[in-house]
Amino acid sequence: MGDNLMQYQFPDDFWWGSASSAPQTEGESLGGAKSPTVWDHWFALQPGRFFQQVGPQDTSTFYRHWREDIALLKQTGHNSFRTSISWARLIPDGRGDANPQAAAFYNQVIDELLAQGITPFINLFHFDMPMAMQALGGWENRQVVDAYADYAAVCFELFGDRVRHWFTFNEPIVPVEGGYLYDFHYPNVVDFKRAATVAYHTMLAHASAVRHFRKSGQGGEIGIILNLTPSYPRSQHPADLAAANHADLLFNRSFLDPALRGHYPEELIALLKRYGQLPASQPGDDELLSGGIVDLLGINYYQPRRVQCRINQVNPDSPFMPEWLFDHYQMPGRKMNPWRGWEIYERGVYDILTNLRDNYHNPRCYISENGMGVEDELRFLRNGSIEDDYRIDFVREHLIWVHRALAEGSRCLGYHIWTFIDNWSWTNAYKNRYGLVQLDLATQRRTVKKSGRWFADAARNHGFDEDAR
Repeated sequence: MGDNLMQYQFPDDFWWGSASSAPQTEGESLGGAKSPTVWDHWFALQPGRFFQQVGPQDTSTFYRHWREDIALLKQTGHNSFRTSISWARLIPDGRGDANPQAAAFYNQVIDELLAQGITPFINLFHFDMPMAMQALGGWENRQVVDAYADYAAVCFELFGDRVRHWFTFNEPIVPVEGGYLYDFHYPNVVDFKRAATVAYHTMLAHASAVRHFRKSGQGGEIGIILNLTPSYPRSQHPADLAAANHADLLFNRSFLDPALRGHYPEELIALLKRYGQLPASQPGDDELLSGGIVDLLGINYYQPRRVQCRINQVNPDSPFMPEWLFDHYQMPGRKMNPWRGWEIYERGVYDILTNLRDNYHNPRCYISENGMGVEDELRFLRNGSIEDDYRIDFVREHLIWVHRALAEGSRCLGYHIWTFIDNWSWTNAYKNRYGLVQLDLATQRRTVKKSGRWFADAARNHGFDEDAR
């Protein structure tokens, strides 16, 4: 591209990078004195629930290849990188002293990132509850909330002299949906009241970690990463608008409002009261939540949510579920990812940023995940490299909308793709590949894809031309 001004130019200090997580990349799932997480436990119980019976021990081996992988981060233009610390690795019993092997590993990773000029963004929890804590009830138990706060304090003490960007949770609604509503995560419960309790306690844990961070006085900033999925109504009919509002309350504002405003929407509280689903609170909770307002919001965006009013009557004897309040809607003519089955709607990222600007005082934020999964990606292998023009188009079109939001005053500070290297993805294992770097599972060989080369050019030039591939 050279040094000429790009058609879509981003600030010189814009964050270009990617996101990952400990349970999806580290490997050594029961090595290095790490204790089992819910994923290790569930895989041992029901390996058939996992694609091709590939479990959490078979990830992209970052625990062994971290130095090589960080060199590839540098090669692909990263100036920042988000990963997570494994609670079960750092504090195997959930509470108590830090595991020296884990502390040494994370210190090495942080130091090497900094040595390569890559700013570490560290997340404290990415769906990986230690079984020692799940045995107590997980997020249903306030003792686990306290244990998580203590774990966070240990992290700040061990690594806070170098880590300046902390996050309490990634997509905290996913364990709620997966574990307590829709049966795609352990413990495979279908019970809205328990789900609401898990969600509420998660935000108490978040606020407790924020309190510890600010008491530490180490500087830097702390935030949370939310998957914000705009809820688009089928029409402007009042019933469809109400359905979209209910979906927004349950799936977006249930975490967004306490994170940015320090309290829950009164409308959400009234809704849960009406259906007898409000979780129990205790004195002091409101004060704790009010202190949990974040310094920085991470935004994960993949696809929109399209909804309509219910077209059939609810069975009153069925368990209460979010779908009592809306139906999903498949919009005719929508643009699709043919290899993943998800809608592609690039404007959604702009709508999120505009909503934050107009309704939440324009917080400091960044796109913390955005990416395109593709099944059987080896079909696009040409001359030893994956020619993933589709991924380049996906990223570029989303960034064009980010650029527009910036021009209109958004305080969006960066863009992180999901993900750097093809990694293990929960029950889907390696079914869908997302990486800028191809991982050969048999040999563990890493090969930069065409998208990785494009991303490096965009990052180094602080932008791109619309048709650049």
